[in-house]
Order: sequence, then structure tokens, then C-alpha cells
Amino acid sequence: MQDLPPDTAPHPLLTSLQGRLLAGENVVATLEVDLDAQGRFASGLIALTNSRLLAFEPAGATWREFPLAVGQHLKLSDHGGLAFLELLDTTQRLARWRFTLACNPAAVRFVDTFEREQQLRAGEPVRVDEEEGEDFDFGESSAPPSTWVLLRLWRFARPYQGQLLLGFALMLGSIGATLVSPYLTMPLMDRVLIPFQHGQAIDGTLVAMLLGGLLGAALLSWVLGWAKTYLLALVSERIAADLRTATFDHLLSLSLEYFGNKRTGDLMARIGSETDRISVFLSLHALDFITDVLMLLMISTILFNIHPGLALATLVPLPFIAWMIHLVRDRLRTGFEKIDRVWGEVTNILADTIPGIRVVKAFAQEAREARRFKAANAANLQVNDRLNKTWSLFTPTVALLTEMGLLVVWGVGIWLIAHQSITVGTLTAFLAYIGRFYGRLDSMSRIVSVTQKAAAGAKRIFDILDHVSNVPDPVNPQPFPEAKGAISMQGLNFRYGSRSVVRNLNLDIRPGEMVGLVGHSGSGKSTLVNLICRFYDVTEGSIKVDGVDLRRIRVADYRRHIGLVLQEPFLFFGTIAENIAYGKPDATREEIVAAARAAHAHEFILRLPHGYDSLVGERGQGLSGGERQRISIARALLIDPAILILDEATSAVDTETEKEIQRALDNLVKGRTTIAIAHRLSTLRKADRLVVMDRGEIVELGPHDELIAKQGHYWRLWEAQARRVDAEEADDAGLMVVAPNPNAHTVNA
Repeated sequence: MQDLPPDTAPHPLLTSLQGRLLAGENVVATLEVDLDAQGRFASGLIALTNSRLLAFEPAGATWREFPLAVGQHLKLSDHGGLAFLELLDTTQRLARWRFTLACNPAAVRFVDTFEREQQLRAGEPVRVDEEEGEDFDFGESSAPPSTWVLLRLWRFARPYQGQLLLGFALMLGSIGATLVSPYLTMPLMDRVLIPFQHGQAIDGTLVAMLLGGLLGAALLSWVLGWAKTYLLALVSERIAADLRTATFDHLLSLSLEYFGNKRTGDLMARIGSETDRISVFLSLHALDFITDVLMLLMISTILFNIHPGLALATLVPLPFIAWMIHLVRDRLRTGFEKIDRVWGEVTNILADTIPGIRVVKAFAQEAREARRFKAANAANLQVNDRLNKTWSLFTPTVALLTEMGLLVVWGVGIWLIAHQSITVGTLTAFLAYIGRFYGRLDSMSRIVSVTQKAAAGAKRIFDILDHVSNVPDPVNPQPFPEAKGAISMQGLNFRYGSRSVVRNLNLDIRPGEMVGLVGHSGSGKSTLVNLICRFYDVTEGSIKVDGVDLRRIRVADYRRHIGLVLQEPFLFFGTIAENIAYGKPDATREEIVAAARAAHAHEFILRLPHGYDSLVGERGQGLSGGERQRISIARALLIDPAILILDEATSAVDTETEKEIQRALDNLVKGRTTIAIAHRLSTLRKADRLVVMDRGEIVELGPHDELIAKQGHYWRLWEAQARRVDAEEADDAGLMVVAPNPNAHTVNA
């Protein structure tokens, strides 16, 4: 019997499973499920071995086993927020499990593993289906960042190549001036100080010339160094600013699918702290690295020119230091990327908690959020400690090697002086140069750390820039100056990751027609609206507006003709007028007021302290839900869209506010193609047609009265909602509605 795989998730049932394994039986994969056969929350486990499928049934607390055979397969599906896994053979269904969609990604991997095992069992070559597996794949490489990624920053540095060339020239001049001082110490020692010790008089003119040369070299080095540092700092800040702008612009061009698997805090950290880190690297450390390399080359040239033998002794520590840098670099490279990811989790918690502080306080979850932040901060500390352990050993070791190299030079230099091969002045100059040489060598070794940090940050930035939008603009877009609003959907299919959400949908909407989308949660209504807005592209089939396929129109050109009113209206920090004019920034005040009047928002706006110039808090705080909704309706009215999307526009407000919003919507829908989603079916009675959806398919289509007469899907939804409304009204009136007891017996009087 083999132990469970080391990566198997801990579960109380694993011990029981291990006790049921036969000799030589290996566990290949496990799947935890969270519902029983009746759909109640309960812990279950499905295990795949090399010979059978084992399943723990929570209802009876028993294990079931299914010997594996050729022809068996697993079928994964979902409906209404639940997922279903079925074990099938060629003739029948052998077993069925259900679980929530939280388990779905693990279930997809489990099915993949099962299918591969069955392919091996049947003697077939194992196929790798790139469309299956993880639900999302955004093309971000998990490989450790390479230092070469920093060379890709040249794309942003190219516009400043003139300033960079000037900075490089200033750098050469500054380095050259710095290297003058040690060279002048040789005549100062050999022609002034040592002869003076032997009784010769000091030549004042020579001393003045040498000291003047030292002073001039120092001043020139300072001026050139200041000019170089200032110029390159300006350039690096502009490169970082361009990098931030390009990243943000590209981020805005990506489809909603990309943002579905990204955390706000992580994206903020990439555009903010990562670009700052790159800016610091370019302005300081990259400059230091280039300076160090040039300094080492120049010093080596001078040392070999003075005395080749002594110069070779100087280079003794270099191979050991190079080996250590190579050894440490890989650990730093992976370590800094881990730090970036862990820090992204810290910022994610901040980005979640601060905007949601009212919910946190309302449910008294301050302690819980504090624990979450403490845990993320502790993980960040642990990763940093592990990296610092490596770095703390590396830095003193390099310092020790340079000290040993200095001792070698002293020893060889004394031996050469004893044999009269060099003078004391030569050794003094050598030691001055060596001090600079080893200082630059130590500086270069320290740059390894910041270079790997910058490489990790650059990789995370280029992960965004390299991602291609799933909703691309066409190469040769078709002009779309005006829209009448005719929408045609033919053979529409859409898969979200591994889930099929819309299936074989056909629908034609006439210009100016109002269509209502109804159905249970998860039936595909919102997905269909997202496809019409082209937030996603269809997997199969096409959507045409006025006879033109959406994929042949520039996204921005098309969306200018769409007005969107959401269930939760989003308002930006700014004035009321700025929020209304968001879709048309050049709108006049008269146009803004006219849109607000039509949206029944003018009256409450005038009651605000500064009217249309009143500031709206972040996300519209300070306004009621109905007021925010009417501002969003005014925002949609102002752009005068040909196609209007209403996504639960009145579901989050009270009855009186709903009436106000409904009057505003009546003005909004006039003369426009309108697609409305509403859970309150009564709000859709004015629709020309109702589209009833179930499991991503259209099951009924027609006007309200016609669908009621059919007594089909829509009628059942209508009756269920009517009974719920009656029960709520009875409850409001203080009455109790008692459901009949099916087990009760009727007693005749």
C-alpha cells in the first residue's frame, strides 16, 4: 500500500481512505465535495486510484467503490449555481455527485486526470487539451524572472537616447577625473616625501602642481558626477512614468475576463510600487552598475600598465566572488518574485477591507480582518527573513574575500619592494587603486540584490503588457458612425473557461424594440448582455448590429452607441455634473441639466448644498441608492445611445423610489432598442417581448400575455413570484400564511 501523494489536501477522510487501499494500490487524485445527494452541505470525498474510484457518501457515512473499466468517463456540468459530476459507462450512469461551484476548478483537474488514466488504460496516446484544465489562463509565466527582462525596458528608454548618451559621456568624464588622484600619489611619494626623508629639500612648485592637480580632479569629478546623476535621474523618472502610463493604458484595453481572476490590490501594486522600484533601479543602481563596470575596466588597465605581476595578484578573489554571485543570484531571483506575490496579497487585503469598511463594521468583523492582515504580513515577513538569511551570508563573505585579496597585494608588494622591483610610491598608488577596485567590486555584488528585485518587478509589469485582449480590435475595422439598434444573434455559444454558459442561442431584436430577459439565477441572462456589450467574445456563432458583425467594429466605436444602467450604479469621486457627463465630457451645463430632468434627478440635485457642483464621495457615498441610480440614468441619457441595457435597474430600491426610477426609465427607453433584465417580472410588462432563458438556452419567447396563456416556464416564474408577493403583503398586514401539511389527515365532522 502506498501513502497518499504529498500534495493531497488535508482532509479528515484521508485517513479512512488510506485504510481502504489495497496492496499495491496508489492514489492518483482526490476531490473534496461539499454537498450530499440531497444538496445539503456535507463533507464528501472522491478518490481515483490506479484500479478503482472510491467515494465517501455523507448521507450514509459509507464508502462506495467503482472498479475502473475501459469505456467509463466522467461528465462535469453545472446548473443554477451547482455543479454535477457523473460517472458513466457506455450504457448507463453509475454514480452522481453534486457540489458548489467553489469546488469546480478542482473538479476540472480531477476529470482531466481521470481521462488521462483512462487513455493509458485503453493503450491510447495521452492527449493534452489546452482548453481544459484550469478555468482561466491569462498567459502569465510562472517561471522565475530573468535579469534579461530588464533589457526590454529599452523600448521605453529609446525616446531619451540622446540624454542617455550625454549622461554616459558625463559618466566617463567623472570616472576619468576620479582615477587621476591615485596616479598623482606616485610622484608625490617618490619625488617629494621619500626624498625629503633622505635629506633633500621639498620642491614647492612641484608640490603645488601635484596638490592643484588633486584639487582640480576632485572638483571636476564632483561637477561631472552631479550633472550625470541629475540628468539620468530625470530620464529614469520619465521612463518609469511612461512605463506606468503604458501599463495602465494596456490594462484598460483588456477584456473583463482578464480582471475576473485578478485582485485590485495586486494590480495596484504592479503599477505603483513595481514601477517605483524600476525607477529607483534605473536612476541609481543601474547607473552605479555601469559606473562600477567602467571603473573596474579602467583601474585594471592602469594596474596592468603600472605592474602586470602585482595586477594579477589583485584579481585573485574575482573567480570566487563571481562563483558566489552566480550561486546567490538564482535564490534571489525566485525569492524576490515570491516577495512580490506575498506583498500583493497584503495590498489585496487593504484594497478589500478599506472600501468595504462599512460591511466590516456592520458585521463586527474587525478582529477577523485584523487576523487576515496579520497572517498576510507574517507570510511577507517569513519570505523576507528567508531571503535575508541568504543575503546576510553573501555580503560579509564578499567583504572577507576582498580583504584577503588586499592582504595578497600587500604581501606581493612588500616582496617586490624588497627585491627593488617597484618603489614605495608605486605600491602606494597600487593600494589606492585597489581600494577603489575592491570598493567597486563590493558595490557590484550588492547590486545583484536590487537587480533581481527590479527584474521581478519588470516581469510582473510585462506580464500585463504581454497579455493580449480576448476582445481585440479588428485589423481593418469597419466604420460604424451611427447605429439603428437592430441586433441579430445566430448560433450563439459561449464557454467561460470550461463551463458552457450560453448554448445554441438564436434571437433577432428589431430597432426600437424593448426585450426583457427573464429566468432563474445562472440561466445566462447577464452573460448574454455581456456578449451584446462585447465585454466578451462569443465562442461560436455571431452577434450582428445593423447587419455588421461586432468583431468587425472597433470596440470603442461600438460602445459609444450603448447606454448601460446597472443594478449597483458606480459613481466616481467628483461632482454630480462630472458623473452625469462621464460618457460625454464636453457636454454643456444645459445638456447635463436636461438629462437630469429627464431622469427625474434635477429636484434632488438642487437640494444638495452645491447643486450640480456638489462632490460625490467615493463610489457615491452620501447619496441614496435611488439617487445614485437616477444619476446613472441621466449619464446614459446624455450620450443618447441607440442600444440601452438595463441590468436589474430597480431591484435594489424601495417601492416609492422604484416608481421614480421607472418614470425616468420610461423617458430613457423611448425610441431605443432596450434589453432589460429584472427579477421583478412586473417591471417587464411593458416589454414588447420576453425572452425566457434556462441553462443558457431560450426556452420561451413572446409577449407577457401570450406566455402567461401558455402556462409554461414564464407562467411558473410569474406564479411563484406572485405567491411570494402575496405572502410578503400578508406578513406586512400581520397575518400568518400556513403552508398545508402533506402528512396531515382530513377528519370529517
